[in-house]
Amino acid sequence: MATLIDEPRQSMPTRAPRRRRSPRVGLAVTCVVLSLALALVLVAHRWIPDAGGLRLVIESGLPWLGVAIPVLLVFALLSHSKGAIAATVVPALVWAVVFIPAMLPLSWTGSPATASDTLTVASQNVEADSGTAAESATALAATGAQVIALQEMDDDARAEVDAVLDDRYAYSYGIGTVGLWSTYPIENAQMLDLGLGWQRGIAADLSTPVGLVSIYVIHAASARPDDHADRDTMLANLADYAQRDPNSRLIMMGDFNAGASDRNLSALTSQLSEPNQSGGGLGFTWPASLPLTRPDHVLARGMEATSNTTTRAGASDHLALITTFAL
Repeated sequence: MATLIDEPRQSMPTRAPRRRRSPRVGLAVTCVVLSLALALVLVAHRWIPDAGGLRLVIESGLPWLGVAIPVLLVFALLSHSKGAIAATVVPALVWAVVFIPAMLPLSWTGSPATASDTLTVASQNVEADSGTAAESATALAATGAQVIALQEMDDDARAEVDAVLDDRYAYSYGIGTVGLWSTYPIENAQMLDLGLGWQRGIAADLSTPVGLVSIYVIHAASARPDDHADRDTMLANLADYAQRDPNSRLIMMGDFNAGASDRNLSALTSQLSEPNQSGGGLGFTWPASLPLTRPDHVLARGMEATSNTTTRAGASDHLALITTFAL
């Protein structure tokens, strides 16, 4: 009887189990992409299209993008990826290069000038609705400033300020929403035509012991994400005035409604400089209760600043600026 021999069964080929992508890998990739994107925005924000006001929002709060860096670092550490951790260093370095020089105390940025003749200027948007323009004027006069520039004054606010300052400041000039008070003679004062027919700018010469100093007081048009064309026009015309001004010493101060990173301010800041804060930091001025940006500026040429600070004056939603220059 024949014996049946079982033939060996051929085993079916088995597929190797598909490896699932580790969540850490996805986290690492996300960190790398976001880190490089953040660095790109910090470097190339001027090329961001003005779609839906995105450009204005980003440039107004550009320094605050640095808050995202430690968050990215935490997620990079959780991913256990050296590449992701290294990627977060890129925006950190870019942020440091862009903002730390402007954050250094004024005394660190050079040797403060010493001179027997100095000029201290004070500037504030007093917020007409605050009803405290007189308080602002009193506080600013107490700083010893020889020049006070105020913006956003209505008729009532101007009358209140005049009552406070006229006895202390022999010279003054005002038009529209802006005003200028000085212990030095004011010459050639006139409304500054910024292309819109608005009375929100003053141009004058200040007669100081060392010669004339051009003084500009500015209250630029408001800037909103979907409406900033008027402000852009005013800033462009201001840059043209600065370029054509014949005086070697010039101060331009007020509410520009543009942060230091705003590309529309660059035509001015390429000609005029803004001193660092005496105590360091970026000197945010708005809103006064919790400053997040700096629409207010004191820009100058031909003089070296010896101090530059912000201070609360009245109940305005803007902090005041106090800057001293060596003449």
